[in-house]
Amino acid sequence: MAMEQERLWAIQAQQGDQDAFARIVKAYQRPVYNLAYRMLGSAQEAEDASQEAFIRVYTRLETYDAGRKLSSWLLSIASHHCIDRLRKRRGQTVSMEDIEAERWLSDGEPIPEESALEAERESHVRRLLDTLPEQYRLCIVLRYWHDMSYDEIAEITSTTQSAVKSRLHRARKAMAEALYEDSVAAPLAAPMPRRSQDNVLP
Repeated sequence: MAMEQERLWAIQAQQGDQDAFARIVKAYQRPVYNLAYRMLGSAQEAEDASQEAFIRVYTRLETYDAGRKLSSWLLSIASHHCIDRLRKRRGQTVSMEDIEAERWLSDGEPIPEESALEAERESHVRRLLDTLPEQYRLCIVLRYWHDMSYDEIAEITSTTQSAVKSRLHRARKAMAEALYEDSVAAPLAAPMPRRSQDNVLP
């Protein structure tokens, strides 16, 4: 989406244009939901968190700086809300029954065997993500599921590019160790996606 278009929507929404805000919600509801789901692990909680995030966005429209990328500002609000939720429920476990892995299958119609395999991978990745501290989990989600650069992640998490690289390195190491332990019992069908530049240690 063109940055000029999203800035225009934001400015119009700041001026009270409800249709402009509705367009923002329509454009970003899936990215926000995806972020919340990956962070929280529950489809129902992700929906609640997404709704709350957009309410926060709406009530804070006047604080939006048109010189900043709207998606970064919006995802920053959503990620902080998800982290708040995780901290409030610290010590509690997430029921795997609440996770609707089929929501993350491709839009096509894979054969039943492929669907089962994909659901199994999703469940496994979900468990790996759950082992990470909140900030590490957020960096992994933004990097691999939202395809964001180090600079973008640093902006969203209010930290530095160096800190982002360090968190990603430590998160990948922790997930790799957990993956190795799991593979002793049952090998994972497909590895976590990697980027060539991510192979360089910070």
